[in-house]
Amino acid sequence: MTSGSGGAADGPDDAASTVAAPHRVGLTVDLDVEVCVVGAGLAGLTVALEAARAGADVIVLEGRHVGWSASGHHLGTVMPGFALPLSDLIARVGFDDACELWSLSRAGSDYVRAHAAEHVIPGLGLSEGALEVSNVDTGERLISRLQMLAEDFATEVEGWQVDRVRDTLRTGRYFHAIHYPRAFQIDGRRYVHGLADLARNAGARIFEDTPVVSIDPFGIRKRIVTPRARLRASHVVLAGNIHLGDAMRRLSDTLVPVWRHAAVTAPLGAGLAEAVTFQGSVIDTDGIDHFRIVGGDRLMWAGPETTWDAQSERQTGAIRRRIRTIFPQLGEVEIAKVFSGAIGQTVHGMPQIGRLLPGLWVASGFGRQGLNTSAMAGQLVAGGMLEGDDRWRLFSPFELVWAGGNIGRAAGYAIGLAERARSTAAGGLARYRERSRIRARAREIKTAEASRQGGTRPSRPSMHRVPPNESGT
Repeated sequence: MTSGSGGAADGPDDAASTVAAPHRVGLTVDLDVEVCVVGAGLAGLTVALEAARAGADVIVLEGRHVGWSASGHHLGTVMPGFALPLSDLIARVGFDDACELWSLSRAGSDYVRAHAAEHVIPGLGLSEGALEVSNVDTGERLISRLQMLAEDFATEVEGWQVDRVRDTLRTGRYFHAIHYPRAFQIDGRRYVHGLADLARNAGARIFEDTPVVSIDPFGIRKRIVTPRARLRASHVVLAGNIHLGDAMRRLSDTLVPVWRHAAVTAPLGAGLAEAVTFQGSVIDTDGIDHFRIVGGDRLMWAGPETTWDAQSERQTGAIRRRIRTIFPQLGEVEIAKVFSGAIGQTVHGMPQIGRLLPGLWVASGFGRQGLNTSAMAGQLVAGGMLEGDDRWRLFSPFELVWAGGNIGRAAGYAIGLAERARSTAAGGLARYRERSRIRARAREIKTAEASRQGGTRPSRPSMHRVPPNESGT
């Protein structure tokens, strides 16, 4: 079965963006190496790069080609954190370990930023800032979250009130927001191919069109079988996400496959600049909207999710409707390009990082938080294999949990629909309450103005005085 790319989820930065791929080379001879990485996605290539820099003999096996799935099809947003909410992370591992994990995720973001420098991987078009917007009015929770992120987790953030959010995003759908000024976005497709080039330059060998048929993980030297060659390796890193197939079925079955569909619009002209003035990524707190401006006057928008491999072209209408719902002033937008990538989502919402057996490692299950966590995983696994760095043990509480097979997929899809419905209802109720407050305030102003013009004061409710003979005094 195919071994493939593990990583984040969404799509190319630019509808016209193309990356010149080198001639693909498949493995045809038997090899004996120190490190074998299965999967040439974000995580696998980071492991290969770091291991090769440490002097190890490294090969990467990819069933198709570099970044063919989610790792080459994402919105390129890079920010700290995990798919698991911070409060749930603290409840699961305790405050101290949650701080350590958050620090590692922040270091993952820094790793991507360092490699996105123009002199390292050119042409990524890095832009700053991400805005996490709320679909409901959550002012008090916003303050609490800001305090926790800034004071306890050393993350640079600022809170935006409703007026500022709506001055920046001309829609009534969003209320408060958290701004991450140190977050950024890049051309994700160019980044994954840039990682491959760096890994090759460091000495790693990448073999594409080379699916893994089977892996024998036991013994000092692990055995890997491909259609045209056999390998032995001291360390095997499973970075193939949901695409490991029968080679490691027990591992791939711990992930729920989710396809995230996205699109890039045709040029929208001046209307887009009037609707959206924020140049970074916009992500809503319920995981429904994720968009940003690309190419100056186009929107790149991550839309619906499916738990089956649906054709992206069939999602065009849903994405167009979502854009119209949020920004009706843009009218019926034209979609220039649609794309999708499959992410592997764990049951507990945290990535799978660490050692499964002596010499057998995993870097997978990055869900919706791919770029920073895959970079973090690559460093942790390479350090654990070659330098004895045991920080990967911080992920030990998040064990491998069977995702339920086809039943799990169906349940995941149903839960996703229910969560979207709940979010939609909560957002609708919040906007209804807001409109009611506005109408009530308008009535108060109108009544006060009428009273002023009539020379009277607004009537006040009279206090009922009880006559003395009725009070018993």
